[in-house]
Amino acid sequence: MYNKKLVVSILTLTLVFSLASCTKKLDKDSGDSQTKKENRTDKGKTIGVNPELVNKDGDTIEKRYNPPKGYKRVKADKYTFTNFVRNEKLKPYGQKSIYYNGKPKKSEGVYDAVFDVDLEGKNILHCADSCYKFRGDYLYSIGRYDKMKFHFVGKGIADFDKYTKGYRVDPETGEYFLMGEKSSDAKVYKKFMDTVYIYSSTISLVEDTKKVKIDDIRVGDIFLKDGTPGSKRVGHAITVVDMAENSRGDKAFMLAQSYMPAQQPQILVNKNNDEIGPWYSLKEVKEMGKLKTPQWTFELDQLARFN
Repeated sequence: MYNKKLVVSILTLTLVFSLASCTKKLDKDSGDSQTKKENRTDKGKTIGVNPELVNKDGDTIEKRYNPPKGYKRVKADKYTFTNFVRNEKLKPYGQKSIYYNGKPKKSEGVYDAVFDVDLEGKNILHCADSCYKFRGDYLYSIGRYDKMKFHFVGKGIADFDKYTKGYRVDPETGEYFLMGEKSSDAKVYKKFMDTVYIYSSTISLVEDTKKVKIDDIRVGDIFLKDGTPGSKRVGHAITVVDMAENSRGDKAFMLAQSYMPAQQPQILVNKNNDEIGPWYSLKEVKEMGKLKTPQWTFELDQLARFN
């Protein structure tokens, strides 16, 4: 009875929850509203990326992208999120982000690299979900199951520590039921995260994060605009995945997102400054008074950090 109820819940609520995040703000085809003419210079150079900063053979953020001139990557210990995400695998340079249905997403003027993620044909990894994925994958990799607690849009919390003890949650009520053996293997983790993707959104991200000042930005932070299901108040979320500083203490950071429909997460280009792209200058962002990314513009007070 419980399993049947869960299946019905997934079918009826997935669409509702997905409306709360990554909704098309201006675009008609998955956010790629810019034409190729707009996205390229007269010389054919892709806008938003300095080719001198790109090592095409690199298969991680750290190996593929050099910091902007005069900057050095911030130091990161072995078990930090910064070190983790810098070493997540990227698809070979030039390959497109693939939608859940197997179709490619246009890259011009939007992204420069793609995380090597298998969507398994499921339309569940949207913008907020990629934020949860980065966080969940990191905590799982270091065995911090006690920290893996993520809110649902409705009632209840997804608690991986309980999952490892054989319990499963009813996302509608937040109740847990003993349904299996104790295990923390990859299969159990995957089921847990799929549940998070389906029943969480930018709304629940607000519950799982706290506001931070833009000057305190660090790797793992999220630019977050929450949305409301069934309304015109749409939302989006992107993750800070790398950071560098110069001798004056100026910061440069890199951003990653997923979007709707479900697609492999991407590293965004910086169309505001080709010379440092795909990095973003905090100083320049503050001067503009907003963070302008290819598919969304955030206010400076929309920076958040996981609790």
